[in-house]
Amino acid sequence: MSTKNQPDIRLAQKDDALALHAMLFQIAAATGCEDKFKSSPDDLVRDGFGNAPAFEAMIATENSTPVALCLYFPSYSTFRGQAGLYIQDLYVAPSHRGAQPWGSLARNLVQAVAKQAHAQGKTYIRLSVDAQNVIGQRFYEKLGMRPADDEKIFVLDGHTFTDLAQNK
Repeated sequence: MSTKNQPDIRLAQKDDALALHAMLFQIAAATGCEDKFKSSPDDLVRDGFGNAPAFEAMIATENSTPVALCLYFPSYSTFRGQAGLYIQDLYVAPSHRGAQPWGSLARNLVQAVAKQAHAQGKTYIRLSVDAQNVIGQRFYEKLGMRPADDEKIFVLDGHTFTDLAQNK
């Protein structure tokens, strides 16, 4: 139960798919990528709330209104020989960003994910942040995260993914 000023943070459920989708769209809009945003609430239901979920999410609500999310999925490091989590998306509504009397909602969300990961025996969290998102980079550094200067993210998708998968 939230106090008067502090949103509730809980594990997202199937009924939250529409709210999750709306917040994820806000990330796309904020980064000018609305045209690249192709997922639907049905995609989130199918992939996040079935028998073998591809992801989980923490959702923050204030008076039953969704105001933030942190979407993540399992990760494994062969170098560490340990399991962890990868944060795919972190969103906080503009009205709830920055320092609040109860702290930072973004920090509280990441902390909730870290607590869950730790309880499950996971030992690390990874994520990527847009190269232009300096505020986000500073936020993650304040949490104690550091950039992996020895790594670069590569992506295979679209027709190149299909071509490789179909042995073309």
